Amino acid sequence: MNIKITGTGSYIPDTIEKNENFIQHTFLNTDGSPINSENTVIIEKFKAITGIAERRYAKDHLNSSDLGFFAAEKAIIDANIDREELDYIIVAHNFGDVKHNTIQSDLLPCLASRIKHSLRIKNPKCVAFDILFGCPGWIQGVIQAEAFIKSGMAKKCLVIGNETLSRVVDDYDRDSMIYSDGAGATIIEATDEDGGILAHETASFTYDEAYYLFFGNSNNQELCRDTRYIKMDGRKIYEFALTNVPNAMKTCLEKSGVDIKDVKKILIHQANEKMDEAIVKRFYKLYKADMPEGIMPMSIQNLGNSSVATVPTLFDLIKNNELENHSFSKGDVIIFASVGAGMHINAIVYKY
Repeated sequence: MNIKITGTGSYIPDTIEKNENFIQHTFLNTDGSPINSENTVIIEKFKAITGIAERRYAKDHLNSSDLGFFAAEKAIIDANIDREELDYIIVAHNFGDVKHNTIQSDLLPCLASRIKHSLRIKNPKCVAFDILFGCPGWIQGVIQAEAFIKSGMAKKCLVIGNETLSRVVDDYDRDSMIYSDGAGATIIEATDEDGGILAHETASFTYDEAYYLFFGNSNNQELCRDTRYIKMDGRKIYEFALTNVPNAMKTCLEKSGVDIKDVKKILIHQANEKMDEAIVKRFYKLYKADMPEGIMPMSIQNLGNSSVATVPTLFDLIKNNELENHSFSKGDVIIFASVGAGMHINAIVYKY
């Protein structure tokens, strides 16, 4: 028995927010003081570091669970399964449903229950639950689905990553330009086909690192101090990721028994182009090798950082030949890897 991804789907919102749309923004330092740079300079530096030229925002009437539902519908159709046969629906997110122009996260009921309701699944034995695991949430959901299937508790699982980060950003913070909205979904099944999940690795670093990403006040000191926004210590995250993600990927690859030379693609969480490139280069350096050209597909340039949605969306785009110069062939070895709030790190070695 092998455990494979048998169907994929993604939802990429229609609304495009280009970098030039931030020209009129007022960006402030954390203490509320003005930044001594023109917005054109701020945006140019932002593009050079993150690689982001534009990002996607959900339409005002849609919530995170709606995006997850759209992606899930596509994945179910792609896998050609009866949705009533799903044993688990696992939804990764970080902020619940945050309605447009509101400040409160809505998590009752959980998003997985909402998505199951929207899918019109009647079977009560299809268990729906959420996981909060930062940006690595979708990968962790796949790891959980694999565990359920291996234990005999499940045969088919739906794992979704959906987020509307545009609803929780501080407009006065330069980091707000990083975040975007989207959803990716996968069907995980036990099959007799060759390939599937070969190994996984997960770690949670909390002793000193737990609050590198957090909910904090706006940089605008005049706004309500009871309202919170997504905040991060970018420098600490960069240093943390550069040290720990390559090590986790190496441990995972060693567990799989696959040679580094046989890895065809690395689908890393689309957090920051420079950081992702540095992580993958450091990973290959652990093997005293150079990073191969074309090994690391990127979607962040046009889609931004949609947290839990980036990796499954990237996988879906490549699978459907919708990402230029990238494709999968049967037997290709792929590494999924992510790092995010918590601080959590995980990786999967997967044979396509």
